[in-house]
Amino acid sequence: MKNPSVTTLKKYLAFLTKTKRKYVTAEYLSHEIGVYPEIIQENLEYFEPMIAMDPEYNLLELVPQMQEYVDNSGNKKQLIDPSIMVHKNEISPYESVTDFIYKKMSIGGIIDRGYELSDKDLRLLKKLINEELEKRKK
Repeated sequence: MKNPSVTTLKKYLAFLTKTKRKYVTAEYLSHEIGVYPEIIQENLEYFEPMIAMDPEYNLLELVPQMQEYVDNSGNKKQLIDPSIMVHKNEISPYESVTDFIYKKMSIGGIIDRGYELSDKDLRLLKKLINEELEKRKK
């Protein structure tokens, strides 16, 4: 039994919370949303495994469990700190990865082994590496 996707659950919840009916079956929900009842039952089996056996199961009973699942889902994106974001104008001074290493990590042509890259430098280096890989693929 696989976990249902959050977007489909949100679609189901939107209808189930707005409806004034006291009893909603998978068949009725399928007519309103436009999805086969078997697919609805398959998605909601995560909350009630016997739902596939009972076609007259009231889906309104699953609303609290579905709401909790949507609220606790780990699909929330973590925002990147704007101070370490890398923009194109910061990449433009460097032609390649070797140019970055030469300009950032060397003193008079000799590489400084004690130099530590900051988070922003690592992100910049990552973008330069990805750009160079794209050039090689072409």
